[in-house]
Amino acid sequence: MGLRIAHVTATFPPYYGGTGNVCFHLARELAWRDHSVAVFTAALRGSSQDEVRDGVHIHRLHAVLRVGNASILSGLIGALRGFDIIHLHYPFFGGEAAALAARWTRTPLVVTYHQDVHLRGGRGLIVEALRQTVGRLTLRAADRLLFTSRDYGLASHARPMLRGREQRIDTLSNGVDLGSFLTEAGAGEIASPGTPGERIVLLVAALDRAHYFKGVAIFLDALRLLPPEIRGIVVGDGDLRQVYEVTASRLGVASRVTFAGRLPKRDLVACYRRADVTVLPSVTMGEAFGMVLLESMACGTPVVASDLPGVRTVVNHGVDGLLVPPDDADALAKALCEMLADRDRLRAMGRRGRAKVAAQYGWSVIGARLEAIYREVLREDSQRPYTRRRRHRVAGTPPVSHS
Repeated sequence: MGLRIAHVTATFPPYYGGTGNVCFHLARELAWRDHSVAVFTAALRGSSQDEVRDGVHIHRLHAVLRVGNASILSGLIGALRGFDIIHLHYPFFGGEAAALAARWTRTPLVVTYHQDVHLRGGRGLIVEALRQTVGRLTLRAADRLLFTSRDYGLASHARPMLRGREQRIDTLSNGVDLGSFLTEAGAGEIASPGTPGERIVLLVAALDRAHYFKGVAIFLDALRLLPPEIRGIVVGDGDLRQVYEVTASRLGVASRVTFAGRLPKRDLVACYRRADVTVLPSVTMGEAFGMVLLESMACGTPVVASDLPGVRTVVNHGVDGLLVPPDDADALAKALCEMLADRDRLRAMGRRGRAKVAAQYGWSVIGARLEAIYREVLREDSQRPYTRRRRHRVAGTPPVSHS
């Protein structure tokens, strides 16, 4: 029997960010499995139009208050009535209303915890206060709390908040769109350089303040330490792009780095294939996984990434990429020199990474795992003395569309 599933997320495509993209792919995969799936997110600026995409009903609610990606969504609690499962993508300050709705409607709550939030100064103090109050209550309200890896779950500052709830903790990896990134044309190939002797290092990231932790400045500093035939491409856009362009000029590498802006998927795939190496030089545990690593490896391009909890579960050091200490431009430059010195090793790493992604990280595999988690949560719920779901749905009734 198909389930009625609500996903609640702070961001969603076309906004470029990992959490929203994960939500989109999970929702689409569940819709393809004959579930009725609705996504609730903040309205795009200047528009609140709903849409149906790949079978997923997307509801963009008006933000009564918005600070960065945090927002209080008008009517969210009322909109979450009548579902079998409410799935909150967290942290989403303002999205705690989904936990209230789950409690009010007695609906099982699944929470994916995507990453810790690390901010500085006064904003950091506010985030810490929210984390210790409404954040703690939200996480403890979950019938299932999903980390993207066990490694990150053990290291996250959310873990101490879950004492006594360990039996409700599980993992669900992020995935990659194999249909777009895993093609025969990109199988283990190292793309030809643009000019003789030129080598390309790629960084893909949102260049906004919410993603300050991506380590773009570290990459630019490492580029300064590399031979002149090594060039950088930065794909992404945001309010920090101009800051990074100024940084490149100050470091004397402006002529060796291209800020390509945000690219459509087809052009992004071409960039991955053209690159010799993709880097993820993130500096804090705001980076919990690194979907760009999967995308790059799917295209046959090896990676260099920061040795951070969660990220290091994606990269098999010395096999399909290298891990380096975070916030260390010297170590990053050394690793890039080591990899770029041996084309045969690069090709071998690319082939191994591609095979790993194909076997483990397709969204169909991840979607099947999530569907099984939902069934398990609902089975546990039905065995409690008071079955919460029966308030809303009589067994055997078909799912309804929330349009």
